[in-house]
Amino acid sequence: MNHRTLGNVGAVSEVGYGSWQIGSDWGDVSESEAVEAVEAARGAGIDFFDTADVYGDGRSEQILGEVLEDDVARGDVTVATKAGRRLDPHVTDGYTEENLRTFVDRSRENLGVETLDLVQLHCPPTDVYYRPETFDALATLADEGRIAEYGVSVERVEEGLKAIEYPGVESVQIIFNPFRQRPAELFLDEAAARDVGVICRVPLASGLLTGALSRDAEFPENDHRNYNRHGDAFDVGETFAGIPYEAGLDAADALADRADAVADDPTDATGDGLSLAQFSLRWILDHDAVSTVIPGSTTPEHIRSNAAVSDRPSLGDDAHETVRAVYDEHVREHVHHRW
Repeated sequence: MNHRTLGNVGAVSEVGYGSWQIGSDWGDVSESEAVEAVEAARGAGIDFFDTADVYGDGRSEQILGEVLEDDVARGDVTVATKAGRRLDPHVTDGYTEENLRTFVDRSRENLGVETLDLVQLHCPPTDVYYRPETFDALATLADEGRIAEYGVSVERVEEGLKAIEYPGVESVQIIFNPFRQRPAELFLDEAAARDVGVICRVPLASGLLTGALSRDAEFPENDHRNYNRHGDAFDVGETFAGIPYEAGLDAADALADRADAVADDPTDATGDGLSLAQFSLRWILDHDAVSTVIPGSTTPEHIRSNAAVSDRPSLGDDAHETVRAVYDEHVREHVHHRW
């Protein structure tokens, strides 16, 4: 497993583990399945774990805290969490020092630590990024020793660009994958110029970029791919990266077909032997400004396959051109102007 620098947080595995899935919103996941998934991630060399206080109302944090207890004590892993979405209503004025301290203390208890490695504002309303007092509050929590570093998790590129203007922001988590390419136009370069780490979430577009979904797929009622396709629960960009499901399947088919053709070309065979999921993760990691990518899964085999991408060579120019072409033909009109 290769490592990259995540701002002042330090070196982290370039393939991390996103633990939304072991908390909630992806159908029923038993505790034994969740534990097995986290153990598989550690066994595959992953040492960066991303969670949030609302994933299963703390369940994800608690499972990570229990399974990784010894690793955390030795400083062998980095656990990043998020705060803010417990606000009800979720409004700008709620992002106060008092509320953030309450959320942070709850996460410290859930994870069983005195100091949280990294706390990220959890996709707050856009106006929050224009409130210096919120970032001052995070700095205060760091001074108190409750958190070591802080960053943000954003929905839109513009929010990320605003966030990195604050000198204390060490990381930005953003959706970036072959179906969400806008961050590569400006944001990645700006983050790199300021030594801000970039965490890439939803790297497989909620499963579209695994090639395993079909037009007749049915998702459980408690799976966001069922109930949030139109943004009824939270930002629609978090589900299938914001692409209408049928259009996303067409795009995934096109990318799989063209990626196979590229891999069969002896002049540019660096995609050879990669699954569509691995191809997509490798494409993300080919962007030097990316610190870590955080696919989530409860299947140990998939987790190990995701982690193995770290040891694969970069894709060739033809492969990257293929991704651009599929994006322009099938995806751009649905997402590029929105996020």
